Amino acid sequence: MRAADVTSHAFGATVEARPDPVIHVFIEADAGGRRPARANTQRIRQASDRIRQLDRAVDRQRGVMTTNLLSLPRDQRLAGRTAIVTGSSSGIGEAIAHVLAASGAHVVVHGRDVDRAEAVAAAITGGGGAASVVTGDLAESPAAARAFAAQAAEALGGWVDVLVNNAGIFPIGPTPELSDDDVAALLATNVRVPHDLVGALAPGMVERGSGAIVNITSWMAHVGTPNVGLYPATKSALEHLTQAWAAEFGPRGVRVNAVAPGATLTPGNASALEILKMMTAVSPAGQPGRPIDIAHAVRFLASDEASYIHGQVLSVDGGIVAARVG
Repeated sequence: MRAADVTSHAFGATVEARPDPVIHVFIEADAGGRRPARANTQRIRQASDRIRQLDRAVDRQRGVMTTNLLSLPRDQRLAGRTAIVTGSSSGIGEAIAHVLAASGAHVVVHGRDVDRAEAVAAAITGGGGAASVVTGDLAESPAAARAFAAQAAEALGGWVDVLVNNAGIFPIGPTPELSDDDVAALLATNVRVPHDLVGALAPGMVERGSGAIVNITSWMAHVGTPNVGLYPATKSALEHLTQAWAAEFGPRGVRVNAVAPGATLTPGNASALEILKMMTAVSPAGQPGRPIDIAHAVRFLASDEASYIHGQVLSVDGGIVAARVG
């Protein structure tokens, strides 16, 4: 594994026009390199089209208003801070990246698809935010995850204030039929990668005396579901790690919490909208969640507004676990 150099980055307490607002660092096994990318109309259009496509699907099926990630209200609650959001080239992670950037954070957008990650970062910078791109398969090996952590920190100017462990995979099926490869991938992506990243980045937060880590888990960690055994178990493991890390790092200034989304409609599962509607019909909310709902909860936990919150799992699930209305 050879890590690539990051020679410049996009960051400022105030956002200004910059010649190179997006830095892309591609990390892969036994190779490395840097490919700068500029925010351009094509990439912004790609992100915009994806966001509007989901908005239209939700509007058509639910008849409710949605939040466009390209027109979020801006504030300064995270001004001057840096954030890594893994798995942020689409879906919930994309919304988290946009919301943190809209509150002033310089965000590293991560994913395995270079074009999609660059489109998200270009949309953020095109709207006046600060973003960099570091891509790669974090589950490839512990070395790959640690190389990513180092490159992302360098892209952010040498330090990380907020880590959002969002990347995850969801292979499902009867226990006897779940392949060995799926089992290994689930454990690596959903448990080992967050562990590797916290191990790599939390010491720097401790040294500075401050930081926030937010793990994305799932409502399914709290219920037993047939044919979906291991995925919820990995999320339960991450919730336990959230509590353990709160005990380990909290006394030294690093807050660790988690957000447990409910059945959430994303571009990746839009084709399953009817299933999501059936799942949520008996919940108090009565409808699927939106990525922006999760993103707002993450921003809260990352901000000073949550300064007295440690080791908690904030359920943003429309009440699907806590209550039934029919």
